[in-house]
Amino acid sequence: MKGVLLVNLGSPDSPEPKDVKPYLDEFLMDKYVIDVPYLLRAFLVRGIILRKRPENSSNAYKRIWTDEGSPLIVISNKTHKKVQERVQVPVALSMRYGKPNILSGLQELHNKGVTEVLLFPLYPQYAMASTKTILVLAEELRKKHFPHMKFTVIQSFYNKKDYIQNLADSIKKHLEGFEYDHLLFSYHGIPERHIRKVDPTKSHCKIDDNCCSVASPAQEFCYRHQCTETTRQVVEILGLPKEKYSQTYQSRLAGDKWLEPYTDIEINKMPGKGIKKLAVVTPAFVADCLETLEEIAMEANHQFKEHGGDDFKFIPCLNDDDAWMDTMANWINDWSKN
Repeated sequence: MKGVLLVNLGSPDSPEPKDVKPYLDEFLMDKYVIDVPYLLRAFLVRGIILRKRPENSSNAYKRIWTDEGSPLIVISNKTHKKVQERVQVPVALSMRYGKPNILSGLQELHNKGVTEVLLFPLYPQYAMASTKTILVLAEELRKKHFPHMKFTVIQSFYNKKDYIQNLADSIKKHLEGFEYDHLLFSYHGIPERHIRKVDPTKSHCKIDDNCCSVASPAQEFCYRHQCTETTRQVVEILGLPKEKYSQTYQSRLAGDKWLEPYTDIEINKMPGKGIKKLAVVTPAFVADCLETLEEIAMEANHQFKEHGGDDFKFIPCLNDDDAWMDTMANWINDWSKN
């Protein structure tokens, strides 16, 4: 019997520091997120970062928390329900960090008699700190608890025609009536070394102006290429000239070289360049979360206006949009029929 496991990032149980701290510990101690030796990682995370960050993150989570709970969890639950209504196989929902975890999702499917699972990481673009960590943990759990289960993985869908169309349609819909000067595609940042680590050729990803446009096996795993390709295809559908849009990366940590240009720095420069009405979309996410709702819709909005901007339009993620739900269900149904 076949079944599907949808997996997203996760969220603390509450916005209070007592719940934010263990969530951040699980997240930041992941060797695919902070990819340094364990003892150094433990020193950085538990000796330095977790002394102050839980309080700061708690304040950020409190700004976006709803009566129903964490927006990411609420949206993911709605997605789960809508997808299940559209397919004939059992669908479970898990988070890489926090609850419900991947083990509970696999157990739920196992209890329903599922022996073949479609792993569906809810990330359009592949990255070590998102897709890979989900797949590695799921495989470890399969071997330990469900050795007779078989996994199939849905490939990164950054360039799938129907996803691109859903994204372009959503952007167009939310921009109706907003006479914007510029559309910014802001993707979650990652350290440049993550790009090089997953490059199977060990030589292609130079992270310059050319490498992402030259065909290579590295592109199957190259987050930067996949972000760039998502932007290119959406812009092509929307018919935007080069001067009307740009691409940046957000949410970096101090101390490492991360993908550039940086969202916050570029947004703060824009009013001085004559960009007074800015629209921002965040295509690294399919569900709104702390990084979209607080970092972009609130903080970036405030900073843009502080630096002289007039109007700021935050374009929501696809979330549980019905057209996107249909696309997800179509992919699942195509797989389940084979």
